[in-house]
Amino acid sequence: MRVLARSESDTEALGARLAGTRPQSGELAVLFLEGELGAGKTTLARGLLQALGVAGPVRSPTYTLVELYALQGVTAVHADLYRLRDPQELEDLGLREWAGPNHLWLIEWPQRGSGHLPAPDLRVSLTVQPGAHHIEVIPASPLGTQWLGRLGEG
Repeated sequence: MRVLARSESDTEALGARLAGTRPQSGELAVLFLEGELGAGKTTLARGLLQALGVAGPVRSPTYTLVELYALQGVTAVHADLYRLRDPQELEDLGLREWAGPNHLWLIEWPQRGSGHLPAPDLRVSLTVQPGAHHIEVIPASPLGTQWLGRLGEG
């Protein structure tokens, strides 16, 4: 699925659609948010998290690396790995304890955690273009294929 987001609100709206169509199976769901600085990764995560019920501000966890949101029926794990120097540093964060049922992971800069993250269900690739952001949602698992199918129906 490809989307051309002409504004921040377009990107947030896609995040909200992802939240509204996420599988309700209770399985761990993992989104990789990929793109250069300023491509809209955090904006998309904000739209998704607010649609799930986060009432306060949603900022990139660039300095804390991980923010947890205990929401109705799901715990969202928002990670920004931009400042990670070595993927091994993820072990010290205790992420494995949040890799269970009823958890949703949003991982910015997933390539920096290579080999230490669960496999993605959806890869969301964001690219900056003049006047817009190109967003491509790619399934990477059976759960991701189901999720993308529901997203396409909406």
